[in-house]
Amino acid sequence: MNQIRKQLSIAVITAPFDEVCGEANILNLLQMIKPLSNNLFAVTGKLTEYPDKTVKIIRLKGGQTEGRCLLFKILDHILVDLQISVSLLRIYRCIDVVAFHIGARAYLLSVLLSKLMRKKLVAFSFSRIHKIGKIGADHKVFKKSMLISLRLAAILENVTLSLADQIAVESESVIKFSGLERFKNKISIYGAQYMDFSLFQKKRDLKDRKKLVGYIGSLTELKGVMELARAIPLILKEQSDVEFLIGGDGPLSRKINEVLRVGEASGKVKIISWIPHDEVPRYLNQMMLLVLPSYTEGIPGIIQEAMACGTPVLATPVGGIPDLIKDGETGFIMEDNSPECIARNAIRALNHPNLEEITQNARNLIEREYSYEAMVEKFKQALEKLVKT
Repeated sequence: MNQIRKQLSIAVITAPFDEVCGEANILNLLQMIKPLSNNLFAVTGKLTEYPDKTVKIIRLKGGQTEGRCLLFKILDHILVDLQISVSLLRIYRCIDVVAFHIGARAYLLSVLLSKLMRKKLVAFSFSRIHKIGKIGADHKVFKKSMLISLRLAAILENVTLSLADQIAVESESVIKFSGLERFKNKISIYGAQYMDFSLFQKKRDLKDRKKLVGYIGSLTELKGVMELARAIPLILKEQSDVEFLIGGDGPLSRKINEVLRVGEASGKVKIISWIPHDEVPRYLNQMMLLVLPSYTEGIPGIIQEAMACGTPVLATPVGGIPDLIKDGETGFIMEDNSPECIARNAIRALNHPNLEEITQNARNLIEREYSYEAMVEKFKQALEKLVKT
């Protein structure tokens, strides 16, 4: 670790953001890098000052393009890329590594500048843009303008991945799911979020919980939450004593409310807005089952958090999820996210005879692989590998 401290100063780049989720993700990342860097910058979105002032924050403007026309999105992208480039020029003497993280792999000017400055370039790739675009096209969950935006971004992302000295992924399964096999010689496993076990812990045994099936996350098409909403009446036909909780916000909020206000689901589903991060453990400790029917993921933090809280998880086998969940051992896997498949597997999971053993296996995995110490060690090994390239 001392060797890295002497050699590496790091700038972490993200796309602009103003949401709580983006802030939580970047703060988690900075916490893991901080022990390994003697000089750490974050060129990022609406981020509050770092708690101990050791990280230099450079805030970006722009990036709020939802609902805007394609031309506006392109202009905004160029302006953000210019802001990042100017920021890099200001600090280039102070950094050795530029790490492109959340939403930043398509800022080609900044990537090229980093290479021209002869900095080590790390591209974090949790779910590739072209994969998101393909899924969106196949399942018709995006408008035409969004698909065009994603195709353009995917071209830029490919250049970034080709130029990167190292591609950082969360787990082995992400490589194949995201189609990164051709870059395998420069891929390193960095892992996912570290878990704060003082916050995320089991406080209620499953036998003391009611049959509550929950979802916590963004209410967007790619999360498959609409399919979950349509599965709820099917579950209730088989088990009428099940209740449901959907916590989150997003473009599907109104549509989900409309679907669940009528029919068999009426009165059986509690829908709440975005849950503050420190409140998530309380909700997870009420659930008998967390369902995540996503079309694409890396390693979702909510799955790690549920496993830490002793809550069984049912999820689709996308991204890095198969590296966390082994069906019947550490959780439950469903073949796809059709409403019928969700319903069938939710009933299977709720009635599984070894739920307590499964949740203990899951907790053990999270403690072993995703403690703060374990995650810092993964980052240390990956950065040591980068230094040698």
